[in-house]
Amino acid sequence: MFAAEKGIELDIINVDMAKREQRSEEFVRNKNPSGKIPVLELDDGTCIAETVAIQRYLESVVPEPNLFGNDPLETAQIEMFHRFIEIEMLNQIGVSWVNGPIVAKMGLVEPIEAAKKRSDSFVRSFYKRLDRELGERSHIAGNRFTVADITAWISIDFASTLVGLPPDESLTNLQEWRARIAQRPTSGAGARSFV
Repeated sequence: MFAAEKGIELDIINVDMAKREQRSEEFVRNKNPSGKIPVLELDDGTCIAETVAIQRYLESVVPEPNLFGNDPLETAQIEMFHRFIEIEMLNQIGVSWVNGPIVAKMGLVEPIEAAKKRSDSFVRSFYKRLDRELGERSHIAGNRFTVADITAWISIDFASTLVGLPPDESLTNLQEWRARIAQRPTSGAGARSFV
């Protein structure tokens, strides 16, 4: 979705996580020593791992539309809200995912029901916080679309689709924000890439 907002076309190569292709010796040696995706491979073979590193690279290559901030204060505010989304919501969605039925079916971990219940609760609380905050501004980090909106959009869509954690319909500010983001031509570029 970030690349699409920039008008950058990328060749997508799907990695079968169930087969642990991202953990293969070749992938770890040549693409990402952490054995994780995503990875952006440049034409010269250089690989950049980690979503924000990839986004920052793309922002440097194609500065407009700017998604990380136009001045020091806006940049700091976008980074702050982006980190809130990553650490306080997305990490908890990850715990719910790992301890949920899909990962259990893959046989990769022994799910911990109490961990899922606890992380589900944290995610729902964060949704309520977002709903309150979106009553004060139009977007996650201010009054314009930024990388924080992209991360929140993808995270909530993933949680809703594959983790069974959609936001409650009563959270009208959050639901209105989701409807606005869904209208962006790029919303389909990342929202269902994990399905």
